[in-house]
Amino acid sequence: MRKLLNEELDRLDTESFKEASKIPVVVVLDNVRSMNNIGSVFRTSDAFRVEEVLLCGITAVPPNKEIHKTALGATESVDWEYFENTTEAINRLKNEGTLVCSVEQTEGAILLNDLKVEAGKKYALVFGHEVRGVDQGIVDASDCCIEIPQYGTKHSLNISVSAGIVIWEFFRKLGPAITG
Repeated sequence: MRKLLNEELDRLDTESFKEASKIPVVVVLDNVRSMNNIGSVFRTSDAFRVEEVLLCGITAVPPNKEIHKTALGATESVDWEYFENTTEAINRLKNEGTLVCSVEQTEGAILLNDLKVEAGKKYALVFGHEVRGVDQGIVDASDCCIEIPQYGTKHSLNISVSAGIVIWEFFRKLGPAITG
């Protein structure tokens, strides 16, 4: 086997990405402090054609060299918007008919492997602060909470890892409609 060269990967350029169909998913970062995590979420959002990333509260915004280290240009391809507080972003999404899903361990959370994703619906995935998680007020405003099953000794995953797992699951279920 031989590793493929970048030119052989048949990836979209930024302009083509902007015009391409996206999965009906918006990622919301609720007070994420690590710029490496922010950049990683942008890169994952690019890989799986997420519609948009909403950056809220203390979450840093591009252009930023620390975000760029892990985003590697994905801040140019993925649409994003900043909100001073996450409640503003959630209210906008709910007014648009978006189903808001916080990724958090809560009473009544739906395990990711049991989640039913419906075609024709738009979803917002909320990821929270690295230590405190998604703010309780945002959890309260959410339509549901999604929990990633874990079987080790730790009680949480890094936010960029969580985002990768959850976004992939949504892409796995919704992506064939846009990628053929």
